[in-house]
Amino acid sequence: MPLMDWLFAPRIDHRGWSTPSEASRIFLIITLIIVGWWSWGYADSSIVMWVAITLLLSTPILALGWFLLSIVAKNRNSRLLTPKVENALEAKGRLPSHFKNP
Repeated sequence: MPLMDWLFAPRIDHRGWSTPSEASRIFLIITLIIVGWWSWGYADSSIVMWVAITLLLSTPILALGWFLLSIVAKNRNSRLLTPKVENALEAKGRLPSHFKNP
């Protein structure tokens, strides 16, 4: 299950806040690429219309997808956004207990 934990575990940033998981970030990029590619034909080569159609269609898709991803990630332990975040959180006293050495 390490791959599932890596994908779905929320990330903790340098302030101690939970940020989206890797799956959420990947889902954002894939959704914008697919919807942008699809909407280019309907935009009739107008950049403004392409951006508008892409945003209009990707917003509900992302909302639904992120909701489903949050259900999958519900009981997973959070992970650090980057390894250097641990030092910043330790200095501020905000490091979650499951990261501390026993």
